[in-house]
Amino acid sequence: MTTTLIPPQAAPAAAFGQLVRNEVRLAWRQPTSLIGGLVLPAGLLVVFSFIPTFRQPQASLGGLSPLEEYVPILIGFSLAMLALFGLPIPLVTYRELGVLRRLSTTPVPPSWLLAAQGIVQLGVALAGLAGILVAGAALGTPPANPAGFAVAVVLSVAGLFPLGLLIAAMARTTNGASVIGRLVLIPMLFFAGLWWPRELMPAVLRDVSDVVPLGAAVEAIQDSMRGPFPPAAPLLVLAGWAVLFGFLAMRLFRWE
Repeated sequence: MTTTLIPPQAAPAAAFGQLVRNEVRLAWRQPTSLIGGLVLPAGLLVVFSFIPTFRQPQASLGGLSPLEEYVPILIGFSLAMLALFGLPIPLVTYRELGVLRRLSTTPVPPSWLLAAQGIVQLGVALAGLAGILVAGAALGTPPANPAGFAVAVVLSVAGLFPLGLLIAAMARTTNGASVIGRLVLIPMLFFAGLWWPRELMPAVLRDVSDVVPLGAAVEAIQDSMRGPFPPAAPLLVLAGWAVLFGFLAMRLFRWE
């Protein structure tokens, strides 16, 4: 009888692929963050397009129309929803249910669950971004600087997703993770200009917005939408938050 030997790395690779597929299925069963990160932003953009005043350029917005003003805000909103809810809540749920503890008794490293969740949320982020860009292009607001736009989005993800891991590290319960996510999201949306355009904010609030992760993300994305490559300031702010949040999440995260 011939014995077939499995290469040492074949099983781990197959196990990781199965883990990612399982996480995708679970994500579809809990669509709250999917709706916020995938459907809602593009839907709002389409709704705004039917409001005549949203299509008219305004001097107070630097010659932009409110519709053009909201495209980067909705992109940031989509990424923030996935970072603050889509990423931490499943991880905290797994800790509550003992899934992480059980994983530690198997050959599958618990850290693979972090990677699988990251892949799922990045996939949703890309799909949501594609939806907003398609809607924006159809409405006449495509990115004027694709390279700068790509850099701005990548650093926005890098600055926001580790914040979700930090919430997962701090929260003891799923409800706690949701509460922390809301407490972080609401002020960040304010400083990102969702309710009050950044251009109309007093100088002191604008200065705060420049260093808030979502405010810096919107600034970088907005600049790339207008034409020039994003300035260094918001990109450095996002990189700094990525390092800080990532370091804190690594130090504070516990599997049990």
